[in-house]
Amino acid sequence: MQDVNSLKGQYEDIIKEHSPKNFLFKNMFRAFWVGGTICAIGQYFLNLYSYMGFNQTQASSATTVTLIFFAAVLTALNIYDKIGNYAGAGSIIPITGFANSMVSAAMEYKREGFVYGMGAKLFSIAGPVIVYGTIGSIIVGLIYYIL
Repeated sequence: MQDVNSLKGQYEDIIKEHSPKNFLFKNMFRAFWVGGTICAIGQYFLNLYSYMGFNQTQASSATTVTLIFFAAVLTALNIYDKIGNYAGAGSIIPITGFANSMVSAAMEYKREGFVYGMGAKLFSIAGPVIVYGTIGSIIVGLIYYIL
């Protein structure tokens, strides 16, 4: 029994030695400032569109389309992945992260054709987001209706 405990201790030491170090505060800071920068850019475009005469609904829609466009272009240029590696969770702000997942899947399976490649795999990552978002909105709508 002593040999088993000794081997278990040695195994745990090897795991600790070879596991990547987790720099929690550095990662949180990076996620905070990159995510905040993306949100500040979105706020800039919202203000710009409002200044141009758009009403609140139109400005919000135009801002969403603009952020999706820039996220898609940055993904196509392989820049968004580098931002994601640096910022971690800060780069998956819902709309830009969703655009990144859609474009990444489309780029990855493009060589397999439009139907069996892109068409079949496009929603492999984003599909659950759409499904759970729809279910969540139905539940919230029912709660709102009941109350």
